[in-house]
Amino acid sequence: MAGAAKNAPKRQIFGWAMYDIANQAYTTIIISFVYSAFFVAYIVPVDSVWRDTYWSIAIIGSTLIAMVLSPIVGHYIDQGVSKKRLLLWSTLVCAIFTCFLYFVGPGDIWWGIAIILITNTAWMLGEAIISAFLPDISTRKNMGLISGLGWGLGYLGGFVSMVMVSVMIIRADPVTDTEAYISQHQWSMIAISIYFLLVAIPTFVLLKEKPRPVRKLAPSNWRQSLNLLNQQRLQPVLFRFFWAFLFYMAGVQTVIKFIGIYSTGELGLSQTDLVAVFLATQFSALFGAIGFGVVERFIGARKVLFIVIGLWIIAISGMYGIYDIAAWLDMSVRNVFLVIALLAGTGIGSIQASSRSLVGLLATPERDGSAFGLWGVFNRLAMLLAATFGIAADLLTRQSALLLVIAFFVIGAILLTRVNQLSALSRGE
Repeated sequence: MAGAAKNAPKRQIFGWAMYDIANQAYTTIIISFVYSAFFVAYIVPVDSVWRDTYWSIAIIGSTLIAMVLSPIVGHYIDQGVSKKRLLLWSTLVCAIFTCFLYFVGPGDIWWGIAIILITNTAWMLGEAIISAFLPDISTRKNMGLISGLGWGLGYLGGFVSMVMVSVMIIRADPVTDTEAYISQHQWSMIAISIYFLLVAIPTFVLLKEKPRPVRKLAPSNWRQSLNLLNQQRLQPVLFRFFWAFLFYMAGVQTVIKFIGIYSTGELGLSQTDLVAVFLATQFSALFGAIGFGVVERFIGARKVLFIVIGLWIIAISGMYGIYDIAAWLDMSVRNVFLVIALLAGTGIGSIQASSRSLVGLLATPERDGSAFGLWGVFNRLAMLLAATFGIAADLLTRQSALLLVIAFFVIGAILLTRVNQLSALSRGE
């Protein structure tokens, strides 16, 4: 099974964790909090009937592309292609094309969607590639802790990038100085690209790659990586976990992809309120990922996942009844939402970190690249399910669509009960 005999040097673990700090800026600013809300409010024309749906198109499109490319990239890693080289390409593509969002102005819907297709695809591939290093730098016993450490520290990157964009760059009033407000959003895209490249440098300098035997690639071999039925036959325990992961991660991805749109469009929160929500989730996610990483060493990843899924169900249920809760507690909707954000944030990093460590534990050394490539596929499938929230919100209401999110977590928990071997595996038994 995966897991090195002893830990890699601390400088390599540091270099590996730095990539989480670097790439978190893209998903925080572009996908979750800032650009998604800006795109729907200012790039999409005011008189457009479809608003959230346009953003869903960008997310769905990039997700489909990444679903195809992730297992292929994993296959080539198993065949001996350098993980660092693949990671460098994905990083450069994501950062460089993010700069092009500077040229996207009001009405340039499809130009913006095209850029998101490229950048989000590259980002998702990079996420799977950097995760494939996890078995090389950890042991079975502390894989969950190291995964949680990387994911937790990544939220520091989200915090720094949010401060840089929302406090230092985007300062104009959207009502009285709309033109400057739009321009500042455009300049922030260049700032995020530079941040991503600079902070990722320690990863490429410090992280070492274990040599793999280079094999001659048969032209048809990579196609086998796309046959999920065959892959499931080869790795049945891993896939049993993947099917549970698909649903509960769809709930998480819905929050990640639509939190900015929901906060501003449904609850009417201001940019300042959005920053407060962001800070609440970032710091609770940081401590949640690291804290549950420690807990995982004692009770196993499966039990940690059940606990965190329970926290998510409580949090989303609170969002669904937020107006009634606010009235009952005599609190503002904003303050109730901040409390809910703290609860959700505690689980947002830990659920992803524990899932990533389980993949590393279940992967055999010769197939760890494919395992994380497949993890990327199911992560992308979860994003597709999450993107249906935008369509459901347009057809019904955003508030009613939250019931869909609760259903994702419930189904995921039920499927996870069928994965009886994970508890022992995560403790290295």
